Amino acid sequence: MYTLIYGFYKYMVQKDEYCVLILGLDNAGKTTYLEAAKTKLTKNYKGINPSKITTTVGLNIGKIDVGGVQLNFWDLGGQSELQSLWDKYYEESHAIIYIVDSSDRDRIDESKEIFDKMIANENLQGVPLLVLANKQDLPDCMGVREVKPIFNKNAHLIGKRDCMVMPVSALTGEGVDEGIRWLVDCIKRNTFIRPPRNSEET
Repeated sequence: MYTLIYGFYKYMVQKDEYCVLILGLDNAGKTTYLEAAKTKLTKNYKGINPSKITTTVGLNIGKIDVGGVQLNFWDLGGQSELQSLWDKYYEESHAIIYIVDSSDRDRIDESKEIFDKMIANENLQGVPLLVLANKQDLPDCMGVREVKPIFNKNAHLIGKRDCMVMPVSALTGEGVDEGIRWLVDCIKRNTFIRPPRNSEET
């Protein structure tokens, strides 16, 4: 009897699980962003001091419960030798957060080139996309009005998916939760294309 009740309880409280990839060039602020998201949206979570965050080699994983679902974030290393591994994760993902270092004008074209290659992959067709112009706390950074046209040049690759470009500062946390809440709404709308992973199976 206990097993039956416990099983029913687990079924009732079980949340749909979705996988979100955090991509972008190295030093764009992906890991800092993930820490800021966990700090903002997870009760009693004490984040890592930003000065202690090092370059990701491989992958960082984070979980956040928000909007009645569980988001599993996969923060993948952005160095050129690691970018070739990104597509191994595309098929399982439900959304993409692409982070742009808006203070690094010298690498914006490189970031755009990697972005185009990523969204052209057929395994990401229709997957919601959040582009974040990070490091808005720095002077002389590019605002959304400057970043958006650059990433919209190949709009045909983006297609009809949900897509948003937002300003953010991973360091101060400004704009972090707004972007994630927008993404959750998009993921829920997109469940007929990408159904959630059942947490019982993971």
